[in-house]
Amino acid sequence: MSIDFNKSKGLVPVIVQDDRTLQVLMLGYMNEEAFEKTRKEGIVTFFSRSKNRLWTKGEESGNFLTVKNIDVDCDQDTILIKAIPTNVVCHTGSFSCFGDKDSKGFLYELEEKISRRIDEKTEGSYTYSLFQRGINKMAQKVGEEAVEVVIEAKDSNDDLFKNEAADLLYHLLILLKAKNFSLQDIEEILKNRDR
Repeated sequence: MSIDFNKSKGLVPVIVQDDRTLQVLMLGYMNEEAFEKTRKEGIVTFFSRSKNRLWTKGEESGNFLTVKNIDVDCDQDTILIKAIPTNVVCHTGSFSCFGDKDSKGFLYELEEKISRRIDEKTEGSYTYSLFQRGINKMAQKVGEEAVEVVIEAKDSNDDLFKNEAADLLYHLLILLKAKNFSLQDIEEILKNRDR
């Protein structure tokens, strides 16, 4: 891995992404010494322009960034690090220096919308009306949608299969809310299994 530190007076920009979600967490700068320390220790270390010294992210807060992967761009003057954050990344208390708006994807946005409709008791909402019918009805709907996914999987109509899979995910999100669990709880189980 070759990095051109001379191109910009010894410092190159470093973009840090959450390894699991690909959310951009922060931007910092590294000189060659910070880069070598990061590679050797597996914890992101920057060159702080304001402190004029090496600075390991989390050295004061304990909110370290554990390196999972390092890539260099095509011009060899920008580094992309995928890392696992110990906790919040930004000094303001936000998860990312670019705000708390999570970029985990549409399923998380849908989960948030489902949660709002239930919490705000949105009249006329299918989500809220199903929630009001109780845990047995919600679980039954998940079961019905799962069976429909199986049926459509055996046929050759891809559109019907995808729509039934979408219905299953939607109803599962409602059931998770009713059981006081989140998509992230399930994601953590899958991540632990992947290890």
